[in-house]
Amino acid sequence: MRRIESGIVRPGWEAEIEAQGLVYNRTHLPGGEVRSYWREGPFYDFSMAEIQRLEGAVAQLFEMCVAAGDHIVENELFDRMRIPPMARPPIRRTWEAEPPSVYGRFDLRYDGEGPPKLLEFNADTPTGLVESAVTQWNWHLFTGQGSDQWNALHDKLVAAWQRNLLKWERRTGVRPRVHLAWTSEEKSGEDRMTVAYLMDTVVQAGYEAIELVVEDIVLDDGDGRFYDAQGRHLDVVFKLYPWEWLIEDEFGPAVLADGMRPGGTTWVEPAYKMLWSTKALLPVLWQLFGSDPVLGELLLPAYFADEMPSSWRDYVRKPLWGREGANVAIVRGGAVADELPGRYGTEGFVVQELAPLPDFRGVDGPHHPVLGAWVVDGEPAGLGIRESDGLITDNLSYFVPHAVDYRPPQAGVR
Repeated sequence: MRRIESGIVRPGWEAEIEAQGLVYNRTHLPGGEVRSYWREGPFYDFSMAEIQRLEGAVAQLFEMCVAAGDHIVENELFDRMRIPPMARPPIRRTWEAEPPSVYGRFDLRYDGEGPPKLLEFNADTPTGLVESAVTQWNWHLFTGQGSDQWNALHDKLVAAWQRNLLKWERRTGVRPRVHLAWTSEEKSGEDRMTVAYLMDTVVQAGYEAIELVVEDIVLDDGDGRFYDAQGRHLDVVFKLYPWEWLIEDEFGPAVLADGMRPGGTTWVEPAYKMLWSTKALLPVLWQLFGSDPVLGELLLPAYFADEMPSSWRDYVRKPLWGREGANVAIVRGGAVADELPGRYGTEGFVVQELAPLPDFRGVDGPHHPVLGAWVVDGEPAGLGIRESDGLITDNLSYFVPHAVDYRPPQAGVR
């Protein structure tokens, strides 16, 4: 793994990536400056052996999460994980029934030396999909950097919809229409373009796809069912809206009640993703696999904050339901060295061993990458890389494309 400054900048690249769906490329900084989220020119290069190592680790991590889910449900660890009581019956039901589930993203620490380490699992509403599946693939095709890219996202998404929706259709006897929902509270365009891209994969899978704004979902007081503004029942809904928000909304109890009845709306991702999308998963994984000489190598030691070893002086503190680095703190020598502001933390914290992100430093300063390894329908599917100036990856980070087996041009050869 290495970071390469190629010097290749495509003519009109900003308009090109926006036309491909990256309409949220312009990042507005707190001081008023505007910069590009996409980095044109540099890229990360991997050997095929490194990609195979990453792919194997991601497959293993997913199996470990399945085992952790079994452990949580069987041992009734919901209180410890701060999962609200009203969410527990649908979590149990969906865990057993295995309704449609499409995708998730593991965030990994990796520098090419040794095994990758799990930082967290974005299992419910991960974004970064458009730039991973579309933008960087078109960059690869245009620039010809490397011989390949770890990027089977599109084909696997189409296949995932086909398999899951056909299973749903056979079970219910109804050919579903799929609504894909985003919240109008998200103003950058990222959520809407993520939904637009996923709509395309649903259509390519052979099913009807309908865009929906979460705020326009209608709850019928008579039958307790959910409909869109045109009066169409919501058969299957992909929601870019996290479960921890949904269950606390005014109609959250109705969502849970409707899902427990025959003919109710099927939500994608399913309720059981609350077992994985919380940082409380990290100490559970460590408890189960930390002592395993092979599987433990993929994890960083992690504990619930009130169970942290008294000897720990350097660690990262994470809120259970935090997003985009908000309220994450780096502690060194027992004191907070860096912390991002936010609105999370009342739900509790976990602590994870401090393993600073590698620094692929360049002439323009530090570059700290986090590898976002995608899983689609439970299988490894591709890679997207965000890098930041600091050690906490937040919503001001950059997206950098990657290639496999890059060969630098020989001097004097055109």
